[in-house]
Amino acid sequence: MSTTVLIVDDDPVQRRLTEAMVRRFGFEARVAENGVDGLAALRAGDAIDVVLLDLVMPGGLDGLGVLAGMRKAGLDTPVIVQTSNGSIDTVVTAMRAGAVDFVVKPAGAERLQVSIKNALKVDQLEEEVRRMRRRASGSLTFRDLASRSPDMDRVIRLAERSAKSNIPVLIEGESGVGKEVLARAIQGSGERRGKSFVTVNCGAIPDNLVESTLFGHEKGAFTGATERHVGKFVEASGGTLFLDEIGELPLDAQVKLLRALQEGEVDPVGAKRSVRVDIRLISATNRSLLDLVKQGRFREDLYYRLNVFPMTLPPLRARREDIPDLVRSFCARFAAEEGKRVRSITPEAMALLTRYGWPGNVRQLENALFRAVVLADGDELTVAEFPQIAAQVEGFDVRIPPAPSQPILPVGALEPVREIVRVEVRDPHAMSLVVEDTGEMKPMDALEAEIIRFALQFYRGRMSEVSRRLGIGRSTLYRKLKDLGLEGDEKSEAAA
Repeated sequence: MSTTVLIVDDDPVQRRLTEAMVRRFGFEARVAENGVDGLAALRAGDAIDVVLLDLVMPGGLDGLGVLAGMRKAGLDTPVIVQTSNGSIDTVVTAMRAGAVDFVVKPAGAERLQVSIKNALKVDQLEEEVRRMRRRASGSLTFRDLASRSPDMDRVIRLAERSAKSNIPVLIEGESGVGKEVLARAIQGSGERRGKSFVTVNCGAIPDNLVESTLFGHEKGAFTGATERHVGKFVEASGGTLFLDEIGELPLDAQVKLLRALQEGEVDPVGAKRSVRVDIRLISATNRSLLDLVKQGRFREDLYYRLNVFPMTLPPLRARREDIPDLVRSFCARFAAEEGKRVRSITPEAMALLTRYGWPGNVRQLENALFRAVVLADGDELTVAEFPQIAAQVEGFDVRIPPAPSQPILPVGALEPVREIVRVEVRDPHAMSLVVEDTGEMKPMDALEAEIIRFALQFYRGRMSEVSRRLGIGRSTLYRKLKDLGLEGDEKSEAAA
């Protein structure tokens, strides 16, 4: 789904002209004949990215009235106002009311396109900054997960219900779909908002350190325990503990985890007494815990303790409607971080990213946008910035540049060949230089001997020329000749 622009104008001719230009830019266009209809479309929660708003409209609600209504309703959709009156007072009034840009009718196509792109960029960057601040403060909410996908919307509705209590939540889904982000939104929408959010990747902890990492240890409890460690459970007390890849925990650690969840207390290694903890537990896995239970690799009693409120995040390929918003968000963030002037992405490139399957899900999309922004030369991302993806999608033919290689020195050449050459050896003599009779490659010392012997023959025993062309000193060359048993060839220089 592409960017949607809402055009609010009472002039039918101006509406049609503006709608045609917007569609020519590659955006979706919606129209409203007056301010009342335009504000109603915005309040309905429809997916609108930019508003083109006429300031002077009859019917009791002009452009300034729409801006006031948006501000009262908490709507932050970027608005570009347009009017035939381009006085300074009008501009100042519109900007103070919340508009992000101003164009005078009739606006030229290029001016209008730049204004829309700038509005999108500013809106995405500001929203990304706000989202990162909320994430850092533990106040990320479900508004930050706004989705246009029905499947994702159902998951968000479930998560909203779970946020109202301390019920244990199990989030299932493929790697990279955003399980941690959903967990943070659950915490940020509940009573533990703003409290500590501690993440533990269970698959990254060595088996012998699982108990110490989760429950802590006392100083001197074991070799290497030079100081006291409180553990993740105590660290998260009062807040939320997020156990990622819970299916990777070893069986002995699963027993102690079950007791900690049942009793609400942990036993640090080497401690004399238990420590009470108060946590909200959210677990995540990219594997089926039920299958692990059947295989005897996960405790059944722990499974039922964790699987109280399960939800499954759909992969990105099942919610392609979200890709445009994610692309614009990542593009704005990386452009700001890298100091690049990337403002937008072409409709063709957006179509490519929407059609791709994304086996790595949101994480892969994020990394692809990061690479594209870093490599971009212009202010707009095109299909050329995504060659690896274009090569896998039918209808997008983009040549992937070959990987850099070292210059190859062909037999008899005085200078190395600088262009990249596909190595395909068909000359039996050349093959014999590097391959044994058995078909295996020769060892390095044998290759070195062959090269030096060939160089002596090619340069007719001129040792100075041989050493210069091989890039080694004469003393080194004499030593190698002796080590390789080729010192007899040294006499040929005097004969020459």
